[in-house]
Amino acid sequence: MSFSDTRLRVFHAVAKHLSFTRAAEALDLTQPAITFQIRQLEDHFDTRLFDRHHNRISLTEVGEVVYDYAERILELYHETEKSVHEMTGVTSGLIKLGASTTIGEFFLPTILSGYHERFPAVKVRMTVHNTSTVVRKLEDATIDLGMVEGPVNNSNLTIDHCMDDELVVILAPHNPMALFEEIPLSALVKSPFVSREEGSGTRAVVSEFLRKTEFPYEQLNMVLELGSTEAVKVAVESNVGFGIVSSAALRKESRLQSLVIRRIQGMRLIRQLNFIYPKQKFRSKAVMEFLQFAHAQCKAAKVAF
Repeated sequence: MSFSDTRLRVFHAVAKHLSFTRAAEALDLTQPAITFQIRQLEDHFDTRLFDRHHNRISLTEVGEVVYDYAERILELYHETEKSVHEMTGVTSGLIKLGASTTIGEFFLPTILSGYHERFPAVKVRMTVHNTSTVVRKLEDATIDLGMVEGPVNNSNLTIDHCMDDELVVILAPHNPMALFEEIPLSALVKSPFVSREEGSGTRAVVSEFLRKTEFPYEQLNMVLELGSTEAVKVAVESNVGFGIVSSAALRKESRLQSLVIRRIQGMRLIRQLNFIYPKQKFRSKAVMEFLQFAHAQCKAAKVAF
């Protein structure tokens, strides 16, 4: 946590989520600690800030007023920290970064390494989730910045393009479809498919591409649904079926020839990798420096396949 008042931050989190449990997860505190802080604040004001209704809570009229002030006070805390850091000339602090699975595993580690060398006083805490979870964490203000590969339709977020990535078909070397230079979509539809999970950016992009064809995603012969690119690659190597993954995730497999990499005939599955962050919200100097640094790295990168 920053130097801001703990009770205020706890109240703000509970009021934002309208859940003691989710507030505890967001602040990395126990639920009894959250309950204690809220009780202390209500004792201080000598009034209830929340109405409790069985399994849900809502803000009282007084709670609504306190929430409005809490938003403004916490924003002032952030601005104070920014001003002090900029006056000292040192870029420091903590960046809470959320990345979708492919980006977190294959793109960001190199960028983070370079950023750390340039700004050693900044700590970066990265968590990896699917795209929909990264978006939710931004909405909940539990992360400062997200980088995702899936489409994002959220008017409260800025979508900031970084680079392009190509999705390709992967096969076990002895899969009969490996004989194709480019695989007809009609052949893929008949074959066992190892898919990413619902909410994955990769799955959303593939689904969007196939929606424009005669074979929508739902017609694929899905035999496994897995939560990471690595899991998909392992299943495909075992010849469970074919997969569709980022070409950037296949450098080792391409070198070892443990997987065959193909395009779909007549299609290029190019997607954008984007930074996402809330509109009109304070961003620290560390976050702004990270965005500038990452954009420079993205500009130098190319589609891998």
